[in-house]
Amino acid sequence: SERVDNYLRNSFIPALHKAGIADVGVFKPIESDTAYGKLIYVFIPYKSVKQYLKLPDILNKDKQYQESSSSFVSAPYNDPPFARYESILLEAFAGMPQFVAPTFDTPAGDRIYELRSYESATEYLASQKIKMFDEGEIALFEQLNFNPVFFAKAIAGKQMPNLMYMTSFRDMATHDDRWKAFRAAPGWAELSAIEEYKNTVSKSHIMLLHPTSYSDF
Repeated sequence: SERVDNYLRNSFIPALHKAGIADVGVFKPIESDTAYGKLIYVFIPYKSVKQYLKLPDILNKDKQYQESSSSFVSAPYNDPPFARYESILLEAFAGMPQFVAPTFDTPAGDRIYELRSYESATEYLASQKIKMFDEGEIALFEQLNFNPVFFAKAIAGKQMPNLMYMTSFRDMATHDDRWKAFRAAPGWAELSAIEEYKNTVSKSHIMLLHPTSYSDF
């Protein structure tokens, strides 16, 4: 909703910047998605769990944030600005310990950010899928210019055990071309044929997103 956008743009993200979190990504489902107009994804790259735990106290002491966010945070019970929100705490893979904010020359409305969540039947199979990424799949994404943003394991969330990752593209045509190249790549055929990596994903969720006009990347 417009009230959520205004809160993120004018209160929350400036407060995060002030707290030392420079690049905050904000994304919405593309127009053809059934979730269009219903969801907002906010990606906050914390340097540590300690930084994550300290943020509420920092916001409570930020007078500018408290004043600018009051109408959102303290909205009336019968006129809330959103239905529900979910927080997912992620730990970066060893193969990509730092996230990368991509840059594109296309308008925000053309760019595609693909967020994927892979569920596994057991913790062991989840660890094997992470191993698959660390020992080959991340490198393949980089070689094929998927502009990966992050790869991470969920350590708190409702779909565990699962991992999540994000790739990015200048437009939908590039997205489609990159995935066509990935499926045809000899490296993928070799990697996916390895016995220990089979049946590691029991369910996948694919979300195609556009960045908002106020997203940092």
